[in-house]
Amino acid sequence: MKQWATFDRYNFLIYLLTYPAVIISNYIIFGPLYFQDKSLFIDSTIIINIWGAVIFVVLTLWMNYMRYCYGAPDQFGQRLLYSMLMYVAFMMSAILILYWLYDQLGYPYKPETIPWVLMIGFVTNVISAGSHESIYTYNQLRQSTEREYKLKQLHMQQQMDVLKQQVNPHFLFNSLNSLITLIGEDPKQAETFTEELSSVYRYVLRASEQNLTDLATELSFIHSYVHLLQTRYGSGFQLSIEVDKRFQSYQIPPLTLQLLVENAVKHNIVMKSKPLTVQIQTDSLANLHVRNNIQRKRQGVMSTGVGLANILSKYEMLGQPMPSVREETNQFVVALPLIPV
Repeated sequence: MKQWATFDRYNFLIYLLTYPAVIISNYIIFGPLYFQDKSLFIDSTIIINIWGAVIFVVLTLWMNYMRYCYGAPDQFGQRLLYSMLMYVAFMMSAILILYWLYDQLGYPYKPETIPWVLMIGFVTNVISAGSHESIYTYNQLRQSTEREYKLKQLHMQQQMDVLKQQVNPHFLFNSLNSLITLIGEDPKQAETFTEELSSVYRYVLRASEQNLTDLATELSFIHSYVHLLQTRYGSGFQLSIEVDKRFQSYQIPPLTLQLLVENAVKHNIVMKSKPLTVQIQTDSLANLHVRNNIQRKRQGVMSTGVGLANILSKYEMLGQPMPSVREETNQFVVALPLIPV
């Protein structure tokens, strides 16, 4: 069943709120005779309740469908306009059909009451649509507040992770060892290495201050990060980037690519005879695919899964489509939805 073709407790509460209009309409149509004639009361009440249930189902589904099509906060006007047009058109048709049905059954209704019943239907529509929109807007606001709160928590955790990375000397220690070797062998390359190392840590510090960065900036950072890896592993590590220029301004959470590249190096053999290849590619649907060949280390590496979990949590907190993680034939693939500006 489609997401919009469902009912929740709020729909039924709104139906109960507007239900008195059903009995009032019958009383206006038949007058005092409605309560005086037992047979008329029972039969017409059953008919109008069935008819009211049909109206409730159709209009509630339509309202839900409008939320599905125009659910963004800036589409409130479109959603309300189309909802009200459908409400008024369907309600007017339903009331006229109800009068026709009463006429066919020979009930003593009063034709002059049609405008009054139409007015009741219109007022009921306004109350129903207003209640639906109020509840929907409140839920959106609540979810937005919860997402913002969780995002702040995640942001704080990210800052802690960055601090831990700074405190943990493992990556910096290896980089400094590579730098010491280069100073003696190739001073010019050592100078380039130092500049790239500085760029990496400058970006890491800046990343703790923002939730999103454009793809072009993230790719520029990953070039610096990969330069450090290639200085250490030589041709044992290879990077291929094929990114459509039209997606350069799209955004992703910062350090996402670094986490994926780091995971690839952590869990796989990196040797000149068995090079580890990481490919970063975009597709026509604005997804960024990061894939690497699988050549797991013989001695398994303890994995906490924090890296991937962190990426998934960021996308969830930002209210974006979730990345997919899969293994293909000898390939580990993560598909990241790019976020338009």
